[in-house]
Amino acid sequence: MIEKDSISSLPSGKVRKKLPRSFKDLTPSRHFKPSKFFYEMVWKALLTPRTGQHKKPKFPNLTHGQVALTWIGHASFLAQFTDLNVLIDPNFANWLFFLKRVKRAGVRPEDLPPIDLVLLTHAHFDHFHRPSLRKLASPKIAVVPWGVGDLASDLGFGRIIELKWWESFTHGDWRVTLTPTKHWGARVLRDEHRGYGGFILEHQGRRIYHAGDSAYFNGFKEIGRLCPPEIAMLPIGAYYPDSFRHVHMGPDEAIKVFHDLRSEWLVPMHFGAFRLAFEDMDEPPRWLRELAAAHNLSQHLRILEEGVPTVFSKHKS
Repeated sequence: MIEKDSISSLPSGKVRKKLPRSFKDLTPSRHFKPSKFFYEMVWKALLTPRTGQHKKPKFPNLTHGQVALTWIGHASFLAQFTDLNVLIDPNFANWLFFLKRVKRAGVRPEDLPPIDLVLLTHAHFDHFHRPSLRKLASPKIAVVPWGVGDLASDLGFGRIIELKWWESFTHGDWRVTLTPTKHWGARVLRDEHRGYGGFILEHQGRRIYHAGDSAYFNGFKEIGRLCPPEIAMLPIGAYYPDSFRHVHMGPDEAIKVFHDLRSEWLVPMHFGAFRLAFEDMDEPPRWLRELAAAHNLSQHLRILEEGVPTVFSKHKS
């Protein structure tokens, strides 16, 4: 891993893509059909009653070395240590433009503790949601991929750090590293310069990983070799039709990633809130449970309830 500011080049091996010419080019499936998209992602969601309740979390009193994860919903988490509160990809929205959220966020912004650090994996609207970020009370530090810092410049952060793949930023006793993913970072049609990735967070002898958005690729083996995380927050939704797997993964590939990372806990995400592909909303966790049982991994699977903090104690060797 490389300390921040020690390199200035683009991530190794990064190939610059052609500029997308239409909305079709920004979707996972290049055989995008507007009518099919509208029916599957917009119309079906509109007909689905919104479920879920905001909860006022009962945050635990942690001891040194414990970490608590609270799933807010979709790819949003609060990670807590005794002296550090971290938000990852916070999104509290009920709508993303014309896309309806079919399950409410588990936590309201006003019920969060003071936030020390915000990690934003990429600029897509479901992960970097500016209205949600504006609701945070004076967050101190934001860490983002290269080319994304300008989007956060007016959101009240005391400091904004941009990283490239395998760069790290250290502050006090914690350290965060941006890791590669197989995805893309453009927010609109003409900003393909923006980066993307996942984050490894290390603090108090713990190492947790948020994969952001990604398809399966061999880079997960590299992460597992260089810095295997104990807890892996992995996306499992938006994988059907199969062409969507160019930039997303399903539960079957999340199991492979879990093995590649050599993790202790698999915490699934990126499902259940927004209809972003054509699979049924309840299919990803159902299939993941089935696969975990078939691979004798059920004891390593933690499917969190939105808004309910879960404590992960340090593994005793």
